[in-house]
Amino acid sequence: MTEALPFPQDRTCPYHPPAAYRRLRDGGPLSRTTLYDGRLAWLVTGHAEARALLTDPRLSADRQNPGYPAFSPGFEMLRQVRTPLLGVDDPEHNVQRRMLISSFTLKRATAMRPRIQEIVDQLLDAVEEQGPTAELVSAFTLPVPSMVICSLLGVPYDDHKLFEGLSCTLLQSSDPQEVAASQARLTEYFTDLVTRKQEEPGDGLLDELIAERLVTGEMSHVELVHMAMLLLVAGHETTSNMLSLGIFTLLEHPEQYAALRADASLVPDAVEELMRFLAIADGLARVATEDIEIAGETIRADDGVVFLTSYVNRDGAAYTSPETLDWERSARQHISFGFGVHQCLGANLARATMEIAFATLFARFPGLRLAVPAAEVPAKPGYTLQGLIELPVTW
Repeated sequence: MTEALPFPQDRTCPYHPPAAYRRLRDGGPLSRTTLYDGRLAWLVTGHAEARALLTDPRLSADRQNPGYPAFSPGFEMLRQVRTPLLGVDDPEHNVQRRMLISSFTLKRATAMRPRIQEIVDQLLDAVEEQGPTAELVSAFTLPVPSMVICSLLGVPYDDHKLFEGLSCTLLQSSDPQEVAASQARLTEYFTDLVTRKQEEPGDGLLDELIAERLVTGEMSHVELVHMAMLLLVAGHETTSNMLSLGIFTLLEHPEQYAALRADASLVPDAVEELMRFLAIADGLARVATEDIEIAGETIRADDGVVFLTSYVNRDGAAYTSPETLDWERSARQHISFGFGVHQCLGANLARATMEIAFATLFARFPGLRLAVPAAEVPAKPGYTLQGLIELPVTW
């Protein structure tokens, strides 16, 4: 057994796993890790083992289970509220997913592409007008997915400063009081929004859920509020981080960036490879409900299990030259969208958004480059979604 290493840790390079974990490459696919509060949990780094465990019904996603791994004091506040989809198991999870699946199909994402393109063009027009320098997180990589998810849900984008700020605190603050206050304010916002929509219906997904699920009694007002919060927060934070970190990574890999600019047909494969390479959700978590034998180890009931996504996605047994960006590889077996029944519901929409945003940005600004040395670009801490706080560029 490898000596337990602390999890999470900050990355020393925004697009590479924490340097302290490099020694795990020489060990087995499972090791032990120490969480922030001193508890031990299992750390999964093997690709085959991760996919097997993520489809094992003996691992639970219930965040209210005392054995579920927590990565910061702030998360302890979030686990007190039952999180739909992400934090429940079947059969409850299956019921919730079936309520939403038709809104996140490939067909629905394809139908939204013209609107996504309109959003991207509008924001890049503003970037170009204010240039030739820009801070792309605030000007582009955050507002693109924020506007997209607002369009899908029927949430007024005029309120974006409020819910973006609250979302940021929920995911990045390690202060339990700050997290609790932000969660309460976001709950209040969506409680009021759902009530207003009951009185004046619109044409977004929330309006559909009100008409088809709330009115029929299949979903309570509280359940709908929590579902709306999850969809909004997850729907823009994940894609925003992928966009900012993806742009930064490409600017640091000029050969791969040049190939992408020369052949736009590579963009869909590049999105998959960037998802594999960057692994922004570096730490999927579960808790065992029964003993599980795997890879010569025994995960005991009530043990926490953490999937080190960045290493799972760079397992040499699954990928040739995993430390290299390769647009020609088949990277769709990555677990950046999760795997199994809890695989990300919004994957189709996220892919469409990233493909359009990357392709349009690189076509509009072929001379795009960092405006400061790479080491000066501020990145997010290890206990939250990986990404950039700011991305200053010029062209």
